[in-house]
Amino acid sequence: MQVGPTATDMNPEDGESADSLREVMALGRYGRPHEIASVVSYLAGPEAAYVTGANWNVDGGFTV
Repeated sequence: MQVGPTATDMNPEDGESADSLREVMALGRYGRPHEIASVVSYLAGPEAAYVTGANWNVDGGFTV
């Protein structure tokens, strides 16, 4: 799973490089921890039992 810029205490969305990162992201904002956790929860749960060999980009369009 690839994760893009996520708003945390160590990586604040108003930090030094935040504006330049937002400029290259399709959604134009930092991710929220609960958004990342939701994908992790899904992949760890029974609903994803048939998922194999997948690459999930949870990055707000950072790698578009």
